[in-house]
Amino acid sequence: MGKCCSKRQDAQPIGYKKTEIGISSKYSNGGSLDRYTPNPNQVGAQARVDIIRPRPTPSHSQRANRIVVALYKYAARQSTDVSFEKGDRMEVLDDTERDWWKVLHLTTQQEGLIPWNFVAVERSVESEDWFFDDVSRKEAGKLLLVDENPRGTFLVRPSEHTPRGYSLSVKDWEEGRGHHVKHYKIKPLDNGGFYIATNQTFSTLPALVMAYSKNALGLCHVLAKPCPKPQPEMWDLGPELRDKWEMNRNQIQLIRKLGHGNFGEVWYGKWKNQIEVAVKTLKPGTMSSKAFLQEAAIMKQFRHRHLVALYAVCSKEEPIYIVQEYMCNGSLLDFLRTGDGKYMHFEDLIYIAAQVASGMEHLEGKQLIHRDLAARNVLIGEKNKAKICDFGLARVIENDEYCPKQGNKFPLKWTAPEAIVYARFSIKSDVWSFGILLMELFTYGQVPYPGMHGREVIEQVEKGYRMPKPVNHYLPDGVYRLMLQCWDGSPEKRPTFEYLNHYFESFNVTSEIPYLEPPTD
Repeated sequence: MGKCCSKRQDAQPIGYKKTEIGISSKYSNGGSLDRYTPNPNQVGAQARVDIIRPRPTPSHSQRANRIVVALYKYAARQSTDVSFEKGDRMEVLDDTERDWWKVLHLTTQQEGLIPWNFVAVERSVESEDWFFDDVSRKEAGKLLLVDENPRGTFLVRPSEHTPRGYSLSVKDWEEGRGHHVKHYKIKPLDNGGFYIATNQTFSTLPALVMAYSKNALGLCHVLAKPCPKPQPEMWDLGPELRDKWEMNRNQIQLIRKLGHGNFGEVWYGKWKNQIEVAVKTLKPGTMSSKAFLQEAAIMKQFRHRHLVALYAVCSKEEPIYIVQEYMCNGSLLDFLRTGDGKYMHFEDLIYIAAQVASGMEHLEGKQLIHRDLAARNVLIGEKNKAKICDFGLARVIENDEYCPKQGNKFPLKWTAPEAIVYARFSIKSDVWSFGILLMELFTYGQVPYPGMHGREVIEQVEKGYRMPKPVNHYLPDGVYRLMLQCWDGSPEKRPTFEYLNHYFESFNVTSEIPYLEPPTD
């Protein structure tokens, strides 16, 4: 996918007929979406791996023969899928496929496949322009603070703390403080209604939004405009490629070389001259085709908004191609050193750290080890969106860089001592690497252990040496202490990624005004 910008039509006015219709939503039926503070040394239950719990999958009988409405524009990519515009209505004919539903377009009468996450059930909460079902508090702030959004731009999202509750996030402006975001709790009533202030209750979420769009009623500003939604993730180039790993390399156009490394080159390209992709071309002998295809099948299953999507491979001849999502700003390392990243403020760096921790929490919950977590293996897209790449790839690389017994090519400065000495890779060795990545991040791409070569690093670390807090860059004591925890000599004492994600997601929250309820008369 890479750059993903969707051209949106003007949002519908808030006070239209949908506000009078009962909510057809998982969130109104008691789904637990609570956020909590985990123990740094314990991984939580599987159901709590993601920041917000994934949408449950209703049965076919619940979903078939229903009307859905398009939330975004979509242009068909192959002969089997259907184009549609935002607002178009379609009848679901078959939803047994994981990512692609068969529909009948009610205007064009065309039958075909559509990406399931581009639509929502008609007249449901999910179909509202202002409803965002998978964003955290920090992400909501980033979306709202875009310069083009006027004061009063807002969104509603599931609460991170209150089961069956929601949060209302609103862009505001104040003298001396400038633009910022205020967050209000939308609490559920026992009878199914909702309220922000106890003296104003509403039967549905749309009714609540409509009321505050007419009168601020104690909020910082009247609800003026729904926040534009970013286009959702797509995990396949097209419906015919959803179960097909091997692609004809003639369908890939290599347009511009983006960089090169020990394994080969990285290119900006296009699939069928339509869709932007990034293509890794691997040097002959880098890995066996069979081993890579086995690993690719595993990698393809891991889907998360902070993991780069693997689309396809071309492995029948060398060089092997790895076709994946294109991220317009390249690696985090280059972005920090020579791109716009060198101008990022501290809060932007925290945002990057939170995203990487979120992606790694997902891998942690699935018990997948990255083995080469570093700034060079994090990619940056539009609006500082960060995604981890090359997870799991180190296992099938046939190259000295990943052999601990073969000298300086091994990425010693990023690797935990037990992995270097005993080849004991684990999610805890990834935590060590994450601590090194944090140092790269907060020093804007500085090489770890400056002035030290690899073998010296091993010797000094075994003696207890740890990188000191940087003197030329801002780094709070709390963040540095966290980095030291990541570098604990005992792997079991290092924090989990679940804890690290929570830490950076919650960072700086105490400095924000806790707008829980508006003042009442």
